[in-house]
Amino acid sequence: MSDLILDAAEGVIVPVYLLREADLDAALAELGDQGRGLAAVQDFKGKAGQILLVPDGRGTTERVLFGLGQGRASAVRALAAKLPRGTYEIVRCPDDISPDDAALAFALGSYRFDRYKKKPDDRPRLLARTANVAAVRVMAHACALARDMINTPPNDMGPLQIETIAREIAEQHGAGITVITGEGLLEANYPAVHAVGRAAAPGREPRMIELTWGRESDPLVAIIGKGVVFDTGGLDIKPSAGMRLMKKDMGGAAHALALARMVMAAGLPVRLLVLAPTVENAISGDAMRPGDVIDSRKGLTIEVGNTDAEGRLILADALTRAAEFSPDLTIDMATLTGAARVALGPQLPPFMTDDEGLAAALSAAAEAVEDPLWRLPLWKGYVEALDSDVADLKNDPDGWAQAGAVTAGLFLQRFAPEGAWVHLDIFAWNPRAKPGVPSGGEVMAIRALFRLLQDRYA
Repeated sequence: MSDLILDAAEGVIVPVYLLREADLDAALAELGDQGRGLAAVQDFKGKAGQILLVPDGRGTTERVLFGLGQGRASAVRALAAKLPRGTYEIVRCPDDISPDDAALAFALGSYRFDRYKKKPDDRPRLLARTANVAAVRVMAHACALARDMINTPPNDMGPLQIETIAREIAEQHGAGITVITGEGLLEANYPAVHAVGRAAAPGREPRMIELTWGRESDPLVAIIGKGVVFDTGGLDIKPSAGMRLMKKDMGGAAHALALARMVMAAGLPVRLLVLAPTVENAISGDAMRPGDVIDSRKGLTIEVGNTDAEGRLILADALTRAAEFSPDLTIDMATLTGAARVALGPQLPPFMTDDEGLAAALSAAAEAVEDPLWRLPLWKGYVEALDSDVADLKNDPDGWAQAGAVTAGLFLQRFAPEGAWVHLDIFAWNPRAKPGVPSGGEVMAIRALFRLLQDRYA
């Protein structure tokens, strides 16, 4: 994305006043009769998302008033969507909103996915002289990367393209990278990744992407992301309505790479292990079948009860690989279950961990940066729903357990490293557009996770 957050600018710079409803009278008192009359005509009350362009005597905009309602920095996302083209500077905002937070919200609200549209870039720019512009750009660019990857259709975002992006990130930040592809997955003992992705067409073979970065002496953080570039459901094929958005099923890998990019750009004192098992869950004569029993890297056998529960299979091998490094903290992210959406809807991703300190720290981080998360329990009463008559466990739990998001988390826990581990079941999509929040790919949880890592290790 082009830089919309500026640390210097020339020409006309229009001042912006951010105000809550309680600040309205003071803001209006500074306007002339024409400005106050305009506010009255437009019924400007400082409510969230309201904007007032105040003209000068020549008809050009002299200042902008923008209402926050009772909200916080995230309300500024809508400002970017409502301003006409030009350069602006926030000259006044409530004391509890930092310049960095306001600038980042503006950048997030400016996002567009226009790869396939020929149109000029007429987005407004924000001069943020009092913000840490470099840090804001790192966050904004990483979030835009994840959203671009999710929005890109699967014909242009296959396993090779995700590998290419990972290689570019590794080269930019001096990270090591290894990629194991196709039949090599069997030789390297990633049998579950191979089983899920083996039906894909030539050129779209499954692969395990592994990045390493940082000093050996620093604590190791493992970040794992599900990379299913398109999910037909396999032989348990999805209906057309359920398949329509499955280009976003690599959202976990996109988030993992974006979070890793934030960490490396910030130079946090951690050692990173980033794993992105990347596959297409396709249909062919070699496709994984319901009833198959497959091996896993951990040595546990898994009965495939449903080929549409494939994400947990590839994550099982990745989690086992992470465990071989004994990480201090393991994070996995995946667009894993529709049950999570039924429980919490599209805007509130659940996370699961048995580490009470980690849960409290992540919840606090999510609140601090307005990146909402909600904890679901790894309820051990449902573990028996994963029992198989013919294998060590199965990928589709018994129906009596019902809690599909929780049982998916319990499945992953069988493979997770010892110690601190958290699983996030993200949606990675906005189904409804509003100002500053376009429909399509959305980045979830990684700002909260980045704050958690800053608080834990910086």
